[in-house]
Amino acid sequence: MGEMGRAFDGSYAEYVLLPNEQVYPVNTSLSWEELATVPETYYTAFGSMFNLQIKETDNILVRAGSSGVGIAFLKLIKATVPNIRVVASIRKKDIEKKNKILSLGYDEVIFDNNNILETEERFDKILELVGPASIKDSFSHIKEYGIICVTGLLGGKWYLEDFDPTRDIKNNAYLTTFYSGNVNGEKINSMLNYIEKYKIDIKPEKIFSLDEIVEAHKYLDSSSGFGKIIVINK
Repeated sequence: MGEMGRAFDGSYAEYVLLPNEQVYPVNTSLSWEELATVPETYYTAFGSMFNLQIKETDNILVRAGSSGVGIAFLKLIKATVPNIRVVASIRKKDIEKKNKILSLGYDEVIFDNNNILETEERFDKILELVGPASIKDSFSHIKEYGIICVTGLLGGKWYLEDFDPTRDIKNNAYLTTFYSGNVNGEKINSMLNYIEKYKIDIKPEKIFSLDEIVEAHKYLDSSSGFGKIIVINK
């Protein structure tokens, strides 16, 4: 978050040195484990949620719904609009994983076959976490005047080539994005207040110690790994 791990090294170190303007005081009663779960995942989901201009009547799709940001986004929305319909897409036909995702609060799961959704359904809002690899297909599933927020790059593709806005932006839809490098203290505290006010369960799925960093990555890369994990320096 704020280019940490990109412009500033030390993401896996015991201590990190950052510019003063990248340090923000926060007011929260969250535990250290809960607070560590928030950035960058919940900040990204929180910003994306506002960019999508969510309405109670919206039908929402989260591409890569089992990702940490996808699950955070689901929790943030369902906390205030519990009856809103939120659908997740996943890229592996794993029934056990599908059932686990549904247990978190998604209303339905659809499969993403090589960046093509196996459905004809269209949505009012789409949180695009796969990124440029699937964005053209997302426009085939957005309703007229709907909004797509491109936030993630989980498809492994960083740039969008051969994109003709007049043809590829279909159904008079809108395209926006949220970048977690745009950080300020007011937004961070607003997010923390939101989490506490609506009593959102932000406990991490798993907690690893710093010397278990290899195991943490293996878990995230496994078929059973989804959601948010944290690594603490014990």
